[in-house]
Amino acid sequence: MELNFKEHLKAVEKNIGISFENKHLLETALTHSSYANENKNAKFNERLEFLGDAVLELSTSEYLFKTFSNIPEGELTRKRALVVCETSLYGISQRWELGKYIRMSKGEELTGGRTRVSILADCVEAIIAAVYLDKGFKFAKAFVVEVFRNIIEKAMRDEIILDYKTKLQEVLQVKGKVDIKYELIKYEGPPHRRKFYVRLSFDNSIKAYGDGYTKKEAEQCAAYTALKGLKVLNE
Repeated sequence: MELNFKEHLKAVEKNIGISFENKHLLETALTHSSYANENKNAKFNERLEFLGDAVLELSTSEYLFKTFSNIPEGELTRKRALVVCETSLYGISQRWELGKYIRMSKGEELTGGRTRVSILADCVEAIIAAVYLDKGFKFAKAFVVEVFRNIIEKAMRDEIILDYKTKLQEVLQVKGKVDIKYELIKYEGPPHRRKFYVRLSFDNSIKAYGDGYTKKEAEQCAAYTALKGLKVLNE
């Protein structure tokens, strides 16, 4: 492990408030697949992301079930979806400043990888899995509840926005009609895991970029980025 990355691990441990027994778990959680493609011995975080998604959902489900005993199942399902959505995970990644510390290829970095919503959100799930494997489920569950407490409270107050395209349109058209365009720039990857990249423009200039595993997801990502730039979102 390179010296600089060891310092990155320490910084992330400080940001999330945990010291890992097995540092290699955190190392893997912070390694994007693009880096592993150029470094054959490096493990990347996609398997951890898969596990972290399950730990996050179960931890959140149990907390909501026990804390809000009078809320029916359907409503709890909707609230949980708000808590565990990509936007919420991205907000956590910003709090932890993960964009500074993820290992990725130079190519990925040059194309905006350090600020890409999907990469940062996936990294949060990978870190949750690393915590689970290093500390056990009881610790990981308490960790998730503490980290997501503010997001859970916002979800219960219906303050989390999922349709960013509609929100952006509402914000921009307060003073009149605005021509908003989402343009597909490119797509890459195999048919079963294709990633789409879009460019968002309005007022005759480019305002934001977004990516996702569907065109709709990529457009939502671009709209979210634009709303952040307009200082509309407070996350």
